[in-house]
Amino acid sequence: MKLLRVGAPGEERPAVRTDDGRLLDLSPVALDIDGAFLATGGVERARAAATTGELPELDADGLRIGAPVARPGKVVCIGLNYRDHAAETGAAIPERPVVFMKDPGTVVGPYDEVLIPRGSVKTDWEVELAVVIGRRARYLDGPEAARDVIAGYAVSHDVSEREFQLEYSPQWDLGKSCETFNPLGPWLVTADEVGDPQNLGLHLSVNGVKRQDGHTSDMIFPVAHIVSYLSQYMVLEPGDVINTGTPAGVALGLPGTPFLRPGDTVELSVDGLGGQRQTFAPA
Repeated sequence: MKLLRVGAPGEERPAVRTDDGRLLDLSPVALDIDGAFLATGGVERARAAATTGELPELDADGLRIGAPVARPGKVVCIGLNYRDHAAETGAAIPERPVVFMKDPGTVVGPYDEVLIPRGSVKTDWEVELAVVIGRRARYLDGPEAARDVIAGYAVSHDVSEREFQLEYSPQWDLGKSCETFNPLGPWLVTADEVGDPQNLGLHLSVNGVKRQDGHTSDMIFPVAHIVSYLSQYMVLEPGDVINTGTPAGVALGLPGTPFLRPGDTVELSVDGLGGQRQTFAPA
């Protein structure tokens, strides 16, 4: 099942996207798609309501699509999780997941404008598979247990400012938490529909030029390992988002490739999870 949120920023309503592309209003059975919805059987309620035909249809024409999860409690990110990306940046293959946090306020809709920070000269792109947590997770007993706490998956754009990230501070957060730096969606695809998260292609182009064309089978640390690992160090709550890393092809790893400038357009997708499109503008 594909869950999404539609409407103006701050006024989104929950919806279901059917296999034939129609949008059904979830408002009769859910206030929003958030941690509370996921923690209290919201996915099952939505599936039942959609199956029985009790949900009214929405007119999708001109309707903005927001992030599929209302502001997450936290966005946890895994760096250098593809061998080819580590190689292109000159970094060693990590022995343990590289973990950093991203301000949850960076999460915006998949087609929303992305703002290049003031003073930025190295704003970069990163297509990623996002994991959305559906049940509280602490000290999970291995990857098998991790699969039971995953609500679903989404396309994530982990926009980064490399000068802020790598040159201003030993911490990455400055280059990761700028406003609008995490478009998410267009929808949350439930885990049962995705099946194997290690069998998905990731794609990204800038101004029509292909830059990234990777596959989740190339992850150094697969999804279930990441979730289990994180649960040993933090409590994962329903609605939390985990960005699982990006494959090769970012501007940082392509000498001579220009970083993003106002007016540039980025298009990205993950197989089976839909696509995004953003135009970049000055903050």
